[in-house]
Amino acid sequence: MQAALSESDPALAPATEARLRDYAALLARWNRRINLIARGDEATIWERHIQDSLRLAPLIPPGTARAIDLGSGAGLPGLVLALATGIRFDLIESDRRKAAFLGEAQRVTGAPVTIHCCRIETAGLPPAPLVTARALASLDCLLGLAAPLLAPGGTALFPKGARAADELAAARRHWRMQVRQHGPAASPILAVTDLARAA
Repeated sequence: MQAALSESDPALAPATEARLRDYAALLARWNRRINLIARGDEATIWERHIQDSLRLAPLIPPGTARAIDLGSGAGLPGLVLALATGIRFDLIESDRRKAAFLGEAQRVTGAPVTIHCCRIETAGLPPAPLVTARALASLDCLLGLAAPLLAPGGTALFPKGARAADELAAARRHWRMQVRQHGPAASPILAVTDLARAA
C-alpha cells in the first residue's frame, strides 16, 4: 500500500499520474454514451473531478488498508483515491451502466477496487475504517447510509458545498458525532468520527 498523499506535498508519482490520466480519458469517452459527469465538465475532468477527489487523500487516517465508497458513479472519489493511495476500495454503485464503466476503469488502470452493483442498503459488506461519498445525498441521509458500513473508530469523509453548515445542523438532530471541516467554506470536506444515532 502506498502512503497517503501529504497536505504539504500532493505531487503524484509519474506512474500514478499516468494511470489517473488514462482514467480521465476513459471517463471522457464513456461520458458520451452514459451520463457519468455533466457534459460541460468533460474539458475540466482533471481539475473539477480528479483533483477535487484527491483533496480527500491527505485526510485519510494513517494505516488505513480498506475503504468503502458509497454511490461511486464515475469512481469519484473512490477509484481516484484507490489509484492515488493504493488503499483497497469497495465501490458501491447500483446503476448497471455506471458499474460497467467502473469495471472497465479497473481493468484499464489496475486500481485496487472491487465493484458491487447493488443498493448501498443491501451491500452487506463488513464495516471498513474509512467511508467516502461525493455528491450523493444530504449529510443526514449520508450518515444513515454510512453508519452500518463504518467500523468502530472509523472516519467518514464527505466533500460538501456551500450549504454544509445547514446540512450539519440538520444532521445533528439525529446523530451524535465529531466533525472536523477541512478546506474552504464554499466546498469543505467533512471528516466525521465517533458516529452514533442520537438517543
